[in-house]
Amino acid sequence: MADANQFVRAVKKAAKDEWEACKPVNVFFGQVQGVNPLKISVEQKMLLGESQLVLTRNVTDYESRVTVEWLTQEALQQPHSHQIQGPESNGLTAGAADLKHSHGISGEKTVRVHNALKVGEEVVLIRQQGGQKFIVVDRIGGGR
Repeated sequence: MADANQFVRAVKKAAKDEWEACKPVNVFFGQVQGVNPLKISVEQKMLLGESQLVLTRNVTDYESRVTVEWLTQEALQQPHSHQIQGPESNGLTAGAADLKHSHGISGEKTVRVHNALKVGEEVVLIRQQGGQKFIVVDRIGGGR
């Protein structure tokens, strides 16, 4: 009877291993342990290094083209007054000078999005079929 039980266990294990091997992806959760070089611990079982990780744009710094149209905040808002002298004063001897102003910014601009992972952040990963690479999909939780 012991041989039959061992045989059944062996068949179950082989079936389970085959099932795991044919799964196209597995989802894991991890935590960033280091950023230079990048290291992510996965479910407290394994530590993945840069060579095992594929990063999406959601977890990297990147540049993007954007169209903007806005005014800067007003600058030089403190009132000033000046003594006016000389022939071009037109009879004025003192006057207030209003220096506050803003600038318009418009057009297509390149901006840098600072989105790289930081130590302690939690991430969701997908293991590629075969288990050699893990795609870091995004952060978990409130984000930045």
